[in-house]
Amino acid sequence: MLSISTQFDQLNIINTIISSENRLDELVDIQLIENNQCDFTIIANTIQVNLDWSESLPPILLKTSIPLNTTNLLSLIFLKLGNWEKVYGNSFENQQLTNDIDLINRLQSGVLVQILAEPINDFGTFEYYRRWHNRAVVLHYGNTDTLVGDHLTKAAYEKALENAPDTHYKAFTAKHFAAFLLDFGLLSEAEALLVSILSEVLDTNVQTELKAVLYSIWLQNLTVPYDYALLEKTKQTIWEVLQYYESQGRALQTGLLLIDAAQVANFTDSFSESLGYINRAIRIFRDEDTPELEANAHYRKGVLLFTWAQNGNIQFYKGAMEAYQEALKTFTQDATPDVFAEIQHHLGIIYSEIPDEAKKKSIWAAVSISSFKQALAYFTLATHPYEYATICNHYANALTKYPEAKLTDNYRKALDFYNEALAVRTAYEYPYERTLTLLNYLEACWHVHEEDAEKQKALLDEMKLKAEEIQELVNDEKLLAEAQIHIEKLNELAFIL
Repeated sequence: MLSISTQFDQLNIINTIISSENRLDELVDIQLIENNQCDFTIIANTIQVNLDWSESLPPILLKTSIPLNTTNLLSLIFLKLGNWEKVYGNSFENQQLTNDIDLINRLQSGVLVQILAEPINDFGTFEYYRRWHNRAVVLHYGNTDTLVGDHLTKAAYEKALENAPDTHYKAFTAKHFAAFLLDFGLLSEAEALLVSILSEVLDTNVQTELKAVLYSIWLQNLTVPYDYALLEKTKQTIWEVLQYYESQGRALQTGLLLIDAAQVANFTDSFSESLGYINRAIRIFRDEDTPELEANAHYRKGVLLFTWAQNGNIQFYKGAMEAYQEALKTFTQDATPDVFAEIQHHLGIIYSEIPDEAKKKSIWAAVSISSFKQALAYFTLATHPYEYATICNHYANALTKYPEAKLTDNYRKALDFYNEALAVRTAYEYPYERTLTLLNYLEACWHVHEEDAEKQKALLDEMKLKAEEIQELVNDEKLLAEAQIHIEKLNELAFIL
């Protein structure tokens, strides 16, 4: 539902224009009060397009005063409704308005756009600010006809901020500028900008719009071990923004926010709360008929359940598997090979560990092997060495859990994959990851049977070297204790032999 704020003397002409389109009145709410939260304000036969915080359209600013007539009002209404056929069915009297609306269409469609020139006239006016803001938006979001440096985008946003006519417009530009800084990892700069603008803005709705970007910055700053104060601040801000989005009827943004809320709840070990947020997001995206967003929510649900299953709650493996399989309906190998491969990586682990009766274990092992192979087909040693090593390590772990094979020794095969991982996980670059793989390697070695005495001695010597290497890699007491157990067992065995 669109909304128009107006005065009584404008009511008849507005109703006449809207009634010229069949049933359009059912989609437009006319309010006889001053309300800048409406889509349009119509006073003295001019249309003011109010700031659109909903992000339903690219944030291009239109001119402040557009003449009220049938062509202009209907086209602007249909622009907000996303009916481009109706928008272009009218011919605008103003060429600048035509250009601006065409620019919005191009940005939304992702087609080529020309970079807007730097404004040189009208300094000190709204038009001067508007042109700098729109130039920044094109540089930031547009598929431009030439390659531009990020410094040009940043400079355009800074110029727009300097020339914003009031705090609301300044906040509007700042929100997108902060999003740009966030995209490039300039978290401190983005946070400082938003905190500064928040100190100037009194409108609670505008404050909430800025907080929607601010919490995203805090979310990226949350790393293990979590800062409890930052965690609580992030959680509270997400809740404020969530309530605001729901009150505004912004379904898709609410769904995306619920996914972030689920991540924060997971950080605080609130599993049921986290799962509840994800399931709500899935329902929203399904109702809104957005299959890619729904698939992403299923993927995030899979990650959540997979993580909890890995932490000892193996009953969640089945739910993780089902969520990942739902996601794969959209994230196919052809469409999104990276996501497909990562899901296959996790499925390989799930299939190797999912609880089931013994006679079905061979079937699970077969599909687990298939998943790992599909993951390694994308994450190769040449293109993604770190991911390759991680998958090799997990594949080796899985091999040690498969049922005993008739034609191959799963433990020997596991050692080969552990060695593949160790070739990447060097002591210098990845000491912690190397330690974990070395411990996995040692554990598998105890299950390898060598008939030849020389080969057996060589294997034991190699185990001793690997166990002693761990003592040089990390200071973690638990990992060092595990290595010491292996050393003591090897010493005892050497004495017996």
